[in-house]
Amino acid sequence: MATISAQPYDYPLPTEGQIALVIIDMQRDFLEPGGFGESLGNDVSLLQAIVPAIQKLQAAFRDRGWPIIQTQEGHSPDLADCPPSKRERGGSGLKIGDPGPMGRILVIGEPGNGIIPELAPKPNEWVITKPGKGAFYNTGLDELLRSHQITHLLFTGVTTEVCVQTTMREANDRGYECLIVEDATESYFPDFKQATLEMIRAQGGIIGWTATVDQVLAGLG
Repeated sequence: MATISAQPYDYPLPTEGQIALVIIDMQRDFLEPGGFGESLGNDVSLLQAIVPAIQKLQAAFRDRGWPIIQTQEGHSPDLADCPPSKRERGGSGLKIGDPGPMGRILVIGEPGNGIIPELAPKPNEWVITKPGKGAFYNTGLDELLRSHQITHLLFTGVTTEVCVQTTMREANDRGYECLIVEDATESYFPDFKQATLEMIRAQGGIIGWTATVDQVLAGLG
């Protein structure tokens, strides 16, 4: 059986079914200088640093013709899909729907809500717009994966402890075999990232596996 060298033990590649690359929320407002993330006082260079790693995985999957899924967290312009508890969180700062440095915050179609150009999806690749932290909530992602017999998911993107981890836990509950690529995910808070990786692979991989980009590429062959 082919495997990827990983923690807490080798990740088995599918003998039946397919493996997909999942790229979570690599949006301009989160990664680019002058965007919403930086306006909150975050160091966006931490998130930008993983772009080359994701590009390597993106290229590897494109070369093989394997599925790539990107997600975007965003809401309709009228905010009908944004619960008040989410919009009002954050005290007196900018809220979802407010004008931000790159347009309205977390609103679909605004410049800041777009995926960064360096990782722009190709026309045949899937983009899931999600109104929550997890990519399975109120989307058709589960149905899409099952209709294409996808059983294994490699997770990348931002932020590790919020949308990436939430989606990975949702996938684990639905029976997908999940691996998070350590150097292709990031947080504004390095300690949060490290804690998340340890939680995921604890207790014999209670949520899934962790591995580096080089380990993944070597395992894929």
